[in-house]
Amino acid sequence: MSPCSSATEPFATELFTIERFGAPNRANSARRLWSDVRAVRRRRVAALSLAVFLLPICQVCAAQTVDFDTEIAPILQANCLSCHNAEEAEGDVRFDSAAEAAATITAGDPAASPLLDQVSGPEPEMPKGGPPLTADQVDSLRRWIAAGAPWPAGRILRDEPVRDLDWWSLRPIIRHEPPTMAPTTADASPDTSVHPIDAFLDAELARHGLTPVGPADPQTLLRRLTFDLTGLPPTPEQLDSFSSDDYESFVDRLLDSPEFGEKWARHWLDLARYAETHGYDKDKPRDRAWPYRDYVIRSFNTDKPLDRFAREQIAGDAIYPGQPDGVLGLGFLAAGPWDFIGHVEVGEGKVDGRIAKHLDRDEMISAVYNVFASTTVQCAQCHHHKFDPITMEDYYRLHAVFAAVDRADRVYEGLSESDERRRLEWTESLKQTRAERESLEREIRDLVRAQLGDLADQLADWQSRPRPEPPAAHGWHSGIVADPESELWVQVDLGQPRSIDHLRLFPAFDRFAGIGAGFGFPAEYRVEVSGGSEFTADQSRLVHETRGPTTGTVPGRDVRIDVGGEPIRFIRVTATRLAERQNDYIFALAELEAWGNVDPIPSAETPEPAATDRLHNHAAGAVVTSATSIEAGPRWGRANLTDGVYYREFDDPEQLARWWELQAAQGQAEAEVRTPERTERLQHLSQASRDLEASLASLPPGQQLYAVTNRFAAQGQFRAAETPRLIHRLHRGDIRAPGQRMRPGMAPLWPSAPAEFEIDEPANAPNSGDEATLAAGEARMRAALATAITAEDNPLFWRSFANRIWQWTFGKPLVGTPNDFGRMGMQPTHPELLDYLAASLRDDPQRSLKRIVRLLVTSKAYRRSSESLPANARIDADNTYRWRADRRRLTAEEFRDAVLATSGRLRLDAHGGPSFRDFVIEKPQHSPHYEYQLHDPEDVASHRRSIYRFVVRSQPQPFLTALDCADPSLSVPARDESTTSLQALTQWNNRLVEAMSRALGERIAATDDDPIGFACRITLARSPDEAERPILETHLREQGPASLARVLFNLNAFLYLD
Repeated sequence: MSPCSSATEPFATELFTIERFGAPNRANSARRLWSDVRAVRRRRVAALSLAVFLLPICQVCAAQTVDFDTEIAPILQANCLSCHNAEEAEGDVRFDSAAEAAATITAGDPAASPLLDQVSGPEPEMPKGGPPLTADQVDSLRRWIAAGAPWPAGRILRDEPVRDLDWWSLRPIIRHEPPTMAPTTADASPDTSVHPIDAFLDAELARHGLTPVGPADPQTLLRRLTFDLTGLPPTPEQLDSFSSDDYESFVDRLLDSPEFGEKWARHWLDLARYAETHGYDKDKPRDRAWPYRDYVIRSFNTDKPLDRFAREQIAGDAIYPGQPDGVLGLGFLAAGPWDFIGHVEVGEGKVDGRIAKHLDRDEMISAVYNVFASTTVQCAQCHHHKFDPITMEDYYRLHAVFAAVDRADRVYEGLSESDERRRLEWTESLKQTRAERESLEREIRDLVRAQLGDLADQLADWQSRPRPEPPAAHGWHSGIVADPESELWVQVDLGQPRSIDHLRLFPAFDRFAGIGAGFGFPAEYRVEVSGGSEFTADQSRLVHETRGPTTGTVPGRDVRIDVGGEPIRFIRVTATRLAERQNDYIFALAELEAWGNVDPIPSAETPEPAATDRLHNHAAGAVVTSATSIEAGPRWGRANLTDGVYYREFDDPEQLARWWELQAAQGQAEAEVRTPERTERLQHLSQASRDLEASLASLPPGQQLYAVTNRFAAQGQFRAAETPRLIHRLHRGDIRAPGQRMRPGMAPLWPSAPAEFEIDEPANAPNSGDEATLAAGEARMRAALATAITAEDNPLFWRSFANRIWQWTFGKPLVGTPNDFGRMGMQPTHPELLDYLAASLRDDPQRSLKRIVRLLVTSKAYRRSSESLPANARIDADNTYRWRADRRRLTAEEFRDAVLATSGRLRLDAHGGPSFRDFVIEKPQHSPHYEYQLHDPEDVASHRRSIYRFVVRSQPQPFLTALDCADPSLSVPARDESTTSLQALTQWNNRLVEAMSRALGERIAATDDDPIGFACRITLARSPDEAERPILETHLREQGPASLARVLFNLNAFLYLD
């Protein structure tokens, strides 16, 4: 039979008839199915060559109902190839060629094809991480397989990035004129007096057969307006003065109030991932994050041009040098979570540290593009963006833009002129002093090496030999101190005087934290011994002391101290200068040993006494005392210092003896080279460095901000980059698989956006320039990015801001995915209105936020009632076309502020400055615990607006979290609005609500004239109706004013805006 004898089996020679998989089991995972595919692949290997040969013949005979190039290839390329290609065959499955794809297809039988099973059904397994195929796409695959799955001969599919820029958000903005209303009579002219916002909305309402509802009553509108613009309930004075005739003037007064910036900054801080702790495991505080929050508030209150507002937050230091806001804006890039352990305790010398740095840059890049361009550029980290025209090269070029920046405190308003002169003078002197000291130390090392001769090479060989893997941290650990000059001591009591030959001090290792050798070992220390019944200064003897820099020692190696065989009972080690750990200081040792002679012993080989005496560690199990100690067993404790558990580099006694011989030779050479003159000079230079450091520390610090910078004091393993980090395209996003080197650039999504920046990168060669040169070069790259993003021809920037302003005013955005205007996002409900607003913003010389807000809130659409019309609800239940106002619940912060305001306790005069803390910090040294239940709700310092609250990432405020407060670790474009029983319990039982209920109760009790009317007026912005009044009066009479206040705080009329 001809291989083409059946139209239904063009691919269907018996060579390709395989065992059936059986009925598809939807419970099977993709991994199980792909495992079955691999088994089938092995049974098909012999047939593949013939199949490929037959393909051209088969496709002639195949049904011509499905075109591979126009229907099938685009489906496979867009949904399958990023994970199943020649380079990355996830699950050992590929779709780049006919031979590879055949393993997932039973030609002529769609039901027996694993491919179709994976992409169809109510919950398809594939595409993993993407949207399911449409019904039409699944049908195309089904018809293609039924037709024999014809595949053009030699055709290879490749994982090509999306190139098409023809998408609504990427097209140029068109300034549409507001539609004119049709005349109501034949001889009338079109109505051009309609508010432009209403003109666009009413045209859509008419198109969909919807009738707008009437206006809201004045009290409802006033409450809506004050909460939307200031985040606060209307005051009694505002209730008295509000008039529809004076509406626009009232709007202007609200826009000019300081409360406007405090309310609208909350929207922005949700986007900016703002919090005042780092997040991750050690959620340490950021005490200087708040200036960025105040900058945002001030920017909105002063109506700063929005394009400048954006540029300051990406590269203000470069574009607006010498201006405080140019630095304050940079708090945006640093506002998100930061891995303290990955940066400070591990560092970039290890893979985990480099991963932390990579994720840090990714967080900044995502924030910039999500917030300012509504684009999910981060989706191109492991593969080309599946849906939008963003390649991996585009993504990694953005990494190169941020290659030299880190997050740390930096000055935004500097020193006085005289202090600045002193700072420059002392900084230069310190630099010269350190250079001289390093030169002298280098001279000593070279002389020692020359004197050792061949022994120097042997010593270097021993030092370079691989050592056993050190254990987890174990030993004794002092308390944590802030001053490196603190004297900390630890003492071992041998119980009685012992003849001690030498002591050994073993430094601790902290392998888990990535700190490695020498953890907590002091920079300077002394060792004293005493043979008396107690340790006293007059009975002790100094046997070892280090001062100033030492050379020839290897960090983490044990220290041997000869003491001469004297009777010793007490051994005290005192740290006189501590080494920095992670912005604080400790003293730590793994083990202290005291070796002395015991009686000679015979050996198996030598029945007579050994030629040398055996040494015994008399400190084993000895009692340990100390000034301070961290008792965190089993890892840390005083008893661990003499328990015999420590890192042993040499288990072989002969190796240990040889190492000691080499150390002794080196010590002798050093003693000869370190003449009194050189030692004195080193000590002088060390002291001079300390004096200059102290002088610099004594200068006023200036006003500081937590922001991005490349100049900051080292903190543990976290140090400023001396040169920009080299950025490579990472295979599948793996930091261990670097590929092509990338230059700074961006995704060229609009005409003025260059793929690569035509500026010189900061030099990448070590010692190629000073810090100022590096900083200037790095800032220029961010400036190029900021300028491109805020360009007039960037439609994403202007549409993004227009959409957000609409959302923050009306409650729902015109584009339902504010951070994603790509193909996976939603399309605008009113595209012409969105472009009208975007063009209005772009073409306004002031780029004024307040002008757009004023335009929106003065429309009839904004002032509509929230009442529903059944006929409209049947057509547009979600109110997409804005035929009524949306009812919304107060946000968590609005509820808290309203409770404080109506109780009379809100401090409206306390604008800006350090945040208030509604918690108590416990265990701040390591991983702080933020204990909210220990805070006193009556604390007046905390009665400020919620925008000034100290925001914690890992342990969010339980009260506000229950009310859907934003997660500060994420960019949150829109708040969730849930309804749970926990919310009701929280709003009724929270201690702040209880305390403010008492305060409002006092106000109600002090009102002689209509207390019920007073209470409703200040909480609900209206008088009680006829049904409410008797109920509230009875409750007041029976339960008292505090209980009445609590009830009012929990009414829907208080919790919701109509």
